[in-house]
Amino acid sequence: MSLTLRTISREQHLAFIQSLPSASHCQVPAWADVKNEWRSENLGWFDDKTGQIVGAGLVLYRQIPKLKRYLAYLPEGPVINWYAPNLDEWLQPMLAHLKQQGAFTVKMGPPVVIRRWDAPAIKAGIADPDVKRLRDVEATFIEPRAFEVADQLRRMGWQQNEDGGAGFGDVQPRYVYQVPLENRSLDDILKGFNQLWRRNIKKAEKAGVEVVQGGYDDLPAWQKLYEVTAERDHFRPRPLSYFQRMWTSLNAEDPNRMRLYLAVHEGEAVAAATMLIVGGHVWYSYGASANHKREVRPSNAMQWRMLRDAYALGASVYDLRGISDSLDETDHLFGLIQFKVGTGGQAAEYLGEWDFPLNKLLHKALDIYMSRR
Repeated sequence: MSLTLRTISREQHLAFIQSLPSASHCQVPAWADVKNEWRSENLGWFDDKTGQIVGAGLVLYRQIPKLKRYLAYLPEGPVINWYAPNLDEWLQPMLAHLKQQGAFTVKMGPPVVIRRWDAPAIKAGIADPDVKRLRDVEATFIEPRAFEVADQLRRMGWQQNEDGGAGFGDVQPRYVYQVPLENRSLDDILKGFNQLWRRNIKKAEKAGVEVVQGGYDDLPAWQKLYEVTAERDHFRPRPLSYFQRMWTSLNAEDPNRMRLYLAVHEGEAVAAATMLIVGGHVWYSYGASANHKREVRPSNAMQWRMLRDAYALGASVYDLRGISDSLDETDHLFGLIQFKVGTGGQAAEYLGEWDFPLNKLLHKALDIYMSRR
């Protein structure tokens, strides 16, 4: 296939995304409005023979202080045929274009899964004292073509940040936890949950926890719970304005792109979560909970409601997003995988994020700055 790359309109970009079974929420045109501190551009790849659009990418540009030079970032993208044997014919024109736009380095995240581990394999790994990381456990599924993609990228000069394996050196998570929904009944999915999860769902129901869908006006209630969670888990929370912008931007593009769920007990919201939808892929995006009333298990009830709603939408996967690959119970990130493995889904490892330094000196300076941060 002979390809041409050019800038496209947001409408063309959205039409292409809508023609696919799914794509990352970070690659829809409206994501540029969410990340409004970055300049953005929509790129399209066209088949010269048919004139049809065959790939698209949302590029975010971040200027470095005092210079008209940019970091160009394609989060979880671009959306192209990653298994094409001529990957360089897709990526070289993109690099040339981004260089022309003033980029000194390019970061992208191929949406390519390399390995998957099912819940029984992970549980066996947790029980084994010699196993410390997911990588130490034999994968349930390996995608051989993903290794070919990685080899092609290295040959082209793309570099990968090796962060010791935890998967949080990337901007987007390298390891995620997903519950497959396709060709399964809701009953099968619930049976896949572990005993503790099923018990907690029943406990929440018995205690009278009600999970409701919220709207824009409920975002302050979300923010309150989110800030409580940030203090408890020692992270810096995003401001309310970020979630308000996320809501208005994403739902202006598609009225069902973002949802808010609240778990209510005795008239009080005690847990909340945001959900994102692109085609058949549904993500649990952000979650929050109060410090009190944890015994009524609002988070389990909320996840079960969100998963059921994803199923009702015809989704093929319910994505619980980032996990660490640590199976060490003393690791502070272990709780992430411990909570999510109870859903009986599977951990997935993506190829991770890759950098192409167009200006090695500036790229090195950025590297040093980021590591100090």
